[in-house]
Amino acid sequence: MNRARIFPTIIAGTLALVTAIVGGTITVLDEWYYSLQQPAWAPPDYMFGIIWTAIFAMIAVSGVLAWEKAPTRRESETVLGLFALNGFLNLGWSFLFFRMERPDIAVYELIALWLSILVLIIFCGRFSKWSAIMLVPYLVWVTIAGVLNYQVVQLNGPFG
Repeated sequence: MNRARIFPTIIAGTLALVTAIVGGTITVLDEWYYSLQQPAWAPPDYMFGIIWTAIFAMIAVSGVLAWEKAPTRRESETVLGLFALNGFLNLGWSFLFFRMERPDIAVYELIALWLSILVLIIFCGRFSKWSAIMLVPYLVWVTIAGVLNYQVVQLNGPFG
């Protein structure tokens, strides 16, 4: 790894790790969560940690690739801002679903999260094909999570 890549890699890795840790502390699998009816196809709980770990690693790599390939400082800053917004939305979903116990509101927030991933793919893909490709599994996973979230609302609502 060359010196120019070390700093962005450390920053992206640290930010992905912090987002994952904060998200993990927000995600409380307690009596309320276990009382929710889940669709028959819902993945087992242990799979979520495995999948999110892989996704956060790909997000970090995507961020480094996009930041390195951004042709201007303004586009580099936009990349950082879009990834920051996405991290905020990612944590927001966990907060709404698990802490506020509002899967119904979390469905709408998840739409914003999904759109932010799509924007990242489109924006980063303009100058880094690999950055965009690294985000596709994230979009797929959030799509699956959205359907799961929606079905949890259908099986358990109303909330609030």
